Amino acid sequence: MVIIVGLLLLMFFAYLGWSIIWVAPVVATFVAYFSGLKVLPTYTDVYMGGFVDFAAKWFPIFLLGAVFGKLMEDTGAAKSLAQRIAKLFGSKRAILGVLIASAILTYGGVSLFVVVFAIYPLAIALFREANVSRNLLPATVALGAFTFTMTAIPGTPQIQNLIPTATFKTNAMSGSIIGIVSGLIMAVGGYLWLAYRDKKLKAKNQGFTEPNESSVAASEEQDLMNVILAILPLIVVVVTLNVLKWEPIVSLLIGIFSILLINFKHYKTFISSINEGAKGSVMAVINTSAAVGFGSVITAVPEFKDVTHVLLNISSNPLVSEALSVQVLAMITGSASGGMGIALQALGDTWYHLSQTTNLSADALHRIASVASGASILPHNGALLTLLAVTGLRHKETYKDVFVVAFIIPTIALFAGVALAAAGII
Repeated sequence: MVIIVGLLLLMFFAYLGWSIIWVAPVVATFVAYFSGLKVLPTYTDVYMGGFVDFAAKWFPIFLLGAVFGKLMEDTGAAKSLAQRIAKLFGSKRAILGVLIASAILTYGGVSLFVVVFAIYPLAIALFREANVSRNLLPATVALGAFTFTMTAIPGTPQIQNLIPTATFKTNAMSGSIIGIVSGLIMAVGGYLWLAYRDKKLKAKNQGFTEPNESSVAASEEQDLMNVILAILPLIVVVVTLNVLKWEPIVSLLIGIFSILLINFKHYKTFISSINEGAKGSVMAVINTSAAVGFGSVITAVPEFKDVTHVLLNISSNPLVSEALSVQVLAMITGSASGGMGIALQALGDTWYHLSQTTNLSADALHRIASVASGASILPHNGALLTLLAVTGLRHKETYKDVFVVAFIIPTIALFAGVALAAAGII
């Protein structure tokens, strides 16, 4: 019960716009106290351990991703790409343009956190062009980067699709039919919802509002960059990351250097852009680390073992048990990969053994676990907090649409995937 109360408190305060930087440790302390844990050691060792581990692992990506995105914006590269995409899809289809751009980057293997920073300036330019409310921007990016290309489409190199391979002895293409069907449900259903919401908001005269007047004025004075040169840094990042298999840090550094080289005539503005990008990265990584620290405390509470046991035995059907276990644990921990990891560690070997001794398909188990992990974005989710920090929006302004496209519709897709697997369609 204390875990549920803690989650509800965290989500409630996050939705009200209270900073998770201080709300997360306060609620984590509440959970620790009423769970019988020693409060101070839980904070210093468990909470801060999770916080620091995440920051240590991901801060370079946040930093370089933010600088990359800011340089794309300030050099006019993002605006040039936005206008080309607007011409390709039509100026009224900005949502579709951002959705596809986010999906391409994610399926190309670019880290979700990098996608957020890279796509934001492009999305701002497209939404401005089409007069789309910025409140729909987080949901659009979340749909393109945090749903079907992260978990469902066969072959995606995202970690949520790779973790199950070790447990089920499968590969990234496993459960292709389930993945394609569930992916289409997410992509088409999510886009239709966002198009509907855009129409409703415009009917109320709620169009685009500028996030920063000064940067907008600067970008309007620039001549548009050649679109080939504008897209080159993105290509550099994707190719070095996925074809050459370089480390993300190296890929982003090369991407940044390519922007500087292409725009060397404007070198006087580089320091300002890099400084602003670096500042933005700090808030984003701290917000996300705070949520991860809270998840670490939740998993350390004795009651968490009981929750895990109930979930793993909730149904005699292994497909249903797996789907619910992974989804709920990902919701509790605020991490798709974290929740899946806990579930597979607890019962993955049992599910795999069943697949070897019965008609249960290991490929189906792989894809269901992957899809279930992504159908979990609650207000304290780490990726969502990063997205909100980068866009400068609050839960109150945007979470309703994020909830529909990144939780409700993916859950429907998960049910469809379970039904297909149960029918032997893999």
